[in-house]
Amino acid sequence: MAILDLIEHPDEYANEMVHRVPESGSGEFRLGSQLVVRESQRAVFFRDGKSLDVFGPGRHTISTNNIPLLTGLLGLPFGGDSPFRAEVYFVSMREFTDLKWGTAQPAVYRDTELGMIRLRAFGTYSMRVHDPQLFVNQIVGSRGSYSTGAIEDFLRSIILTEFNDILGSLQTSILDIQGMTGEIATTTRNALGSDFERLGLALTSFQISAVTPPEEVQQRIDERSGMSVLGNMQEYMQFKTAQAIGDAANNPGTAGDATAAGVGIGAGLGLGQAMAQSMRDATNPAAAAPAPSPATTGTKTCPNCQAANPADAKFCSNCGHQLA
Repeated sequence: MAILDLIEHPDEYANEMVHRVPESGSGEFRLGSQLVVRESQRAVFFRDGKSLDVFGPGRHTISTNNIPLLTGLLGLPFGGDSPFRAEVYFVSMREFTDLKWGTAQPAVYRDTELGMIRLRAFGTYSMRVHDPQLFVNQIVGSRGSYSTGAIEDFLRSIILTEFNDILGSLQTSILDIQGMTGEIATTTRNALGSDFERLGLALTSFQISAVTPPEEVQQRIDERSGMSVLGNMQEYMQFKTAQAIGDAANNPGTAGDATAAGVGIGAGLGLGQAMAQSMRDATNPAAAAPAPSPATTGTKTCPNCQAANPADAKFCSNCGHQLA
């Protein structure tokens, strides 16, 4: 195997977080080899499975001066020219943006107005590597290459755990949550900070795109808002009945139209009769008032023919007999 006198990784993939040189395993190095690290990279030097040092941007010469632990690991029997096996992990320090998170299954939420409902939530977040040595040791391990796709599912589970805890403590309605997404996102980001740092990562941003109930709950909310828009239900039904009558009159002919017309006309007639009665009552209060009963007006009974007469009558209106 050829000795690696120049170690670098100039070509990074867009979602590549860590790349090992050589990718297939450890390679042959020797003191004096040149290590080139880009501005957006950090290089973690490994020997015998142990991370010895982290190199920042620039050109570095591998020596016992910058890697003191090599002195004990290498016998240097040939004045430093003897090759030794090692590997270098190039860690990207760029910010990885537009990573997705969301609920795989709806979470149960106690809504203060709608009761127990299920909610879905999704959004985006950004992160970057904060501690290269810790990230390689804790997460990457012995992989030759590591991308964001390898850790997204794990981070998504961490995010949802914190998010569900925060959502369950709100004690409000889904109708109010939409106006609180900024506050909820900030609280969730702060709660996730320590979880990411434990992995050698830093959560740089966290956004909530939407928190939505299931489709059937959305339909009920739409129905409820529609009822509020209608206002007076009686006036609305009168309008719909009149509209049905007009539609039936304008579309006669078919059996279906005839049936619809019959229903519309029937309802319209009922409504018309009720409206006519209301108009008569309004224009003629005397006609609308019930006829007075004998018990309320007072009567006299004729002693001759037993007919009922007004209380102030002096002669019977039936037989003409004088009333007392």
